[in-house]
Amino acid sequence: MKMKKLIVLLVMLCHLAPVLQAYDGMQQNRLSREEFRAKQQAYITEKAGLTGDEAAKFFPVYFELQDQKKKLNDEAWKLLRKGKQENISEAVYGDILKGVYKARIEAEKLDQTYLEKFKRILPYKKIYKVLQAEMHFHRELLRSMRQRGKNGK
Repeated sequence: MKMKKLIVLLVMLCHLAPVLQAYDGMQQNRLSREEFRAKQQAYITEKAGLTGDEAAKFFPVYFELQDQKKKLNDEAWKLLRKGKQENISEAVYGDILKGVYKARIEAEKLDQTYLEKFKRILPYKKIYKVLQAEMHFHRELLRSMRQRGKNGK
């Protein structure tokens, strides 16, 4: 049962990360991709209690997963934008939806594959702490973005 919860949590978090990374560099007040990743890595390393050696082994694999999921997410968004065109047939909408759901399924498969890779690097407890830290990092990031928006920055 715990493993199922861990996998569900991993899937949910990994779906959020590429969306947030897509915002990188879109506005001048935003962090560059490298700055975002550096802050994310430092935060997760501290909050999950990773050693330097663990972090050095874990984050290349973690960011590899994020890059692959971003590609899938970009494909899904491209398909969704296609649906905004006028005079789209029902068959084309069907193809769009099939492509979007295929990308989601592929992302879930990646999560399962990378969980196997993660557990070769970290114990389950630390993987769990990484996921918690990632979730908190994204919450804080969203909160700070909202604050900047309210302050007109």
